[in-house]
Amino acid sequence: MRVLINQVQEGCILTEDVLGLSNQPIIKKNTVITDELLYILKVYLVEEVEVAGMLENGEPFNPVQLQNSEAKNEIPLIASYISAAENFKKEFSLWQTGSSIDINKIFSIMIPLIEEINFFPSSEIFQINHLSTDKDYISKHAVAVGMLSAFIGRKLNYSKSDIVQLAVGGALCDAGMAKVEPSLLEKASHLNYHEKEEIKRHPEYSLQMVQHLPILKDEVKSAIYEHHERLDGSGYPKGKSGKLISSYGKIFAVADAFHAMNSNRSYRRKYSPYQVLELMLEDYFGQYDLLSIKTLANGILHYSIDSTVKLSNGQLAKIIFIDESAPTRPLIKMISTDEILSLKNNRHLYIEEVMDYYI
Repeated sequence: MRVLINQVQEGCILTEDVLGLSNQPIIKKNTVITDELLYILKVYLVEEVEVAGMLENGEPFNPVQLQNSEAKNEIPLIASYISAAENFKKEFSLWQTGSSIDINKIFSIMIPLIEEINFFPSSEIFQINHLSTDKDYISKHAVAVGMLSAFIGRKLNYSKSDIVQLAVGGALCDAGMAKVEPSLLEKASHLNYHEKEEIKRHPEYSLQMVQHLPILKDEVKSAIYEHHERLDGSGYPKGKSGKLISSYGKIFAVADAFHAMNSNRSYRRKYSPYQVLELMLEDYFGQYDLLSIKTLANGILHYSIDSTVKLSNGQLAKIIFIDESAPTRPLIKMISTDEILSLKNNRHLYIEEVMDYYI
């Protein structure tokens, strides 16, 4: 019988090979499912399997009928994000004391979020950035980078296994911050030169921490090291440029920068998602992968139609249309006057804040 992965239990017997993306068996037929094998199936985002009607112990297998809320998680994505960030914070604290990365824990934190991204509107991706403040910034940032990387990968039609690698790798980009002096992570003011240089070593520390993890692709490990590299060679730690930066590294760079600039910090206010994307497309043109930026922009901004926004002149407006050629400068309707304005033709104005987050 064919059952959903959430219906499978320990002792189930596979009656067909479970194939990976290369059409090679992940788990062969006649294998008895254990908790470890069930975890592996979830890592590979397997949705359904064929199993026997009898368990290994001879008892009949009667799969539990899932309610809609179990088949598709109805917990808001934001709540799941907050919970994931709290769990990530616990892991980060262990790394600060010298513990190695428990990759199974990171997979268990990120995989449910990847699954939920498929069920929830892209507009909810906006809101994870609104929740990022100085308090627990590192853990919230890590989970957000993983989610945004997976989101970009999904929009670019990456395979399921690659999307998992993007999510987990993205979340581990800043793992090396655990090896940085804690006082630097908590400093409210701008860092001096020497402090900045120490912070800039975190990609090196991150690579050291993930190097031994066999479940992560080598390309992902390299990308973790590269997530602060820039296409024009202005990044660090190696000053790589263009094609020398891996495709994963380019995605991580966009996800990392987008969330960082869209987060409140003690030393500066956050930019709105529109401002961040416009900065990346214009002011920082040539530094970030254009395909990744446009994929992120078109993937989330279209869901902001009918949102209330505050403009740089303090007035409120409703977004009524988004042009794919200029996604950060939509057509808006002024709430106070009902006037229709194109931000594309009014460059002196920009969207300062998305107000619907506060309603």
